[in-house]
Amino acid sequence: MHDPGLPELEELERVIALGGSHLHCDVACEVEHAGRRLPVHAITLGNPDPSVPAVAYFGGVHGLERIGARVVTAYLHNLVTRLAWDTSLRQTLDQVRVLFMPLVNPGGMAAGTRANPRGVDLMRNAPVDAQERTPWLISGQRISSVLPWYRGAYGTPMEAESAALCERVRRELQGRPLGIALDCHSGFGMRDRVWFPFAHRRAPTRALPELHALHDIYVRSHAHHNYVIEPQSAQYLAHGDLWDHLVMTAPAEGVFLPLTLEMGSWLWVKKNPRQLFSRAGIFNPLIAHREQRVLRRHLPLLDFVLRAAAGQALWLPQGEAREDHRRRALELWYRGQPG
Repeated sequence: MHDPGLPELEELERVIALGGSHLHCDVACEVEHAGRRLPVHAITLGNPDPSVPAVAYFGGVHGLERIGARVVTAYLHNLVTRLAWDTSLRQTLDQVRVLFMPLVNPGGMAAGTRANPRGVDLMRNAPVDAQERTPWLISGQRISSVLPWYRGAYGTPMEAESAALCERVRRELQGRPLGIALDCHSGFGMRDRVWFPFAHRRAPTRALPELHALHDIYVRSHAHHNYVIEPQSAQYLAHGDLWDHLVMTAPAEGVFLPLTLEMGSWLWVKKNPRQLFSRAGIFNPLIAHREQRVLRRHLPLLDFVLRAAAGQALWLPQGEAREDHRRRALELWYRGQPG
């Protein structure tokens, strides 16, 4: 029996049970909260062959952002229920490996904090320092766990939750022909954004051509989408980003594309200003019909990522096409900055 203040964990475990033999679930790590040990579940399905592409979905990295965990769990539920009748989904899963970690920070979510129970912001916890000037506090700090955006003490190991996420990414995504990660968050501005690395520097990642090619097929097939797709550095720089760390330590083999869905929670506050008086309300849609609308709006993006990974042979650029995508990406996102 888990913490009664953590319905997201109860819903996730209900979906895992519903998936039955279609899913493989184990506990990536456990965290202590209020005298209880809470599991960080890692769920896999699809083709385990390391020669096929892979996609992974993450949520709940920040404990206050419950909607991220709910979006990822809702998509897992969508797949599980479709497996009973959807032959095209079964064929897709024959071509791709899928990992779900919908609730990376169960202790923080149970406590109602952005950080984990030890006071560490998991998305500021990697051993990566920004190379340029960063905004104070929000970019990550080592002053005290009492203050927000605490990175952890200098030289200490990564937190168990951060380390578990990194270990699963290396095991399930990296080294394959293609690995795509989608990490679901909320809390930045009035627009829904899809960010990609880097966060610690303004220069682009080596996978810039592949990111632009993915952007291209998404825009072409979703002409009326409302996402701002951009490098995180276009908004601000930060220390300790887990995805920067994973990109920088990835093997040379294969293509690794981490994405972050940053749901624009200020729009929910604008529609319901009373949410400002609730910590949860700043980061989550508190009205039921609004949450349902959020879930409906983002599930097509999660499904696109799965289908793009399965069909990678048809769109990943090679040779001259790769250089063309690099040039177009620099013009679109970096204003001609040399790559």
